[in-house]
Amino acid sequence: MSEEIKKVNDLKSMIINEINNANDLVTLKAVADKHLSKKSELNSLMSLIKQLSGDEKTAFGQAMNNARKELNELYQAKEKFLNEAMIRAKLEKEKIDITLPGIKYNVGGINPFFKIIDEMVDIFTSMGYQVKEGPDVETDYFNFERMNIPSNHPAREMQDSFYIDNNTLLRTHTSPAQAHAMDEADAKPLKIICPGKCYRRDDDDATHSHQFGQIEGLVIGKGINLGNLKATLELFLRKMFGEKREVRFRSSYFPFTEPSVEVDISCMECQGKGCSICKGTGYIEILGAGMVHPNVLKMSGYDPEVYSGFAFGVGIERVAMLRYGIDDIRKIYQGDVRFVEQFKRK
Repeated sequence: MSEEIKKVNDLKSMIINEINNANDLVTLKAVADKHLSKKSELNSLMSLIKQLSGDEKTAFGQAMNNARKELNELYQAKEKFLNEAMIRAKLEKEKIDITLPGIKYNVGGINPFFKIIDEMVDIFTSMGYQVKEGPDVETDYFNFERMNIPSNHPAREMQDSFYIDNNTLLRTHTSPAQAHAMDEADAKPLKIICPGKCYRRDDDDATHSHQFGQIEGLVIGKGINLGNLKATLELFLRKMFGEKREVRFRSSYFPFTEPSVEVDISCMECQGKGCSICKGTGYIEILGAGMVHPNVLKMSGYDPEVYSGFAFGVGIERVAMLRYGIDDIRKIYQGDVRFVEQFKRK
């Protein structure tokens, strides 16, 4: 064996050893870049061929070719092995044990108070109403004066409740939001609903609470009459309760509407026969409504000779009780998970 061929075999043995000792693809790639590239030490040995005779050149060329072939095959085999090992390790790490029990996701419930608000807002916005909200803390002027309830008016007796100071209180209805909206409208046609919470000094019993939800509606325009109000409320009640529930309109009095009506719906508990929920009447009041009083229009900058309108107020809890057969209004506020779970999202 010539000295030149011995150099080829020694270098080949060293490279084989480095390939075998490479335990990751990065190290293996570094070995290939060093020993198997065009500018590698192995290829540089080809310059020795000039010093050899004819037969020696042939033997040397065969030794070089065999070394390149063997090293390339070993490199490819080691590369394949390391790739497969990496994939196996990744699969092992990300393996899912299908025999383990699955993760159970509990679907939460939503309080019927908010379900009813969302549904009523959807109904009225589909009828062209805009949503206007107002602050829970109001001035005496917007809560009473603008609703045609002066300081000496007897209607204040049931609503003089939670005062912060002599001129500021927690609103007793969402009507102040309507007054603000009328000011912003600058005596132009208006069609709004005002959802929110209200506060009154009420008996804490099965049908009343010191805090309650209300959605009030207001429509102002030219030629608005009581027939428009009746048609609106009947459409709303039809969408909320279906055709089977009995509805009745009866005349009433509110200082901010004239004429005024109250709307009752047959009791969900006794189906109109009379029980403790409806206090033996067979009906539960859910709506107060009427034509906007001329004084309210004037205070808001509207000419009652040109503009007319109607307004209504819907008790959110009352509607929820009728829709879902809730026998005690206090359940809506108590936060009992067992109660809320009955209203899970579908």
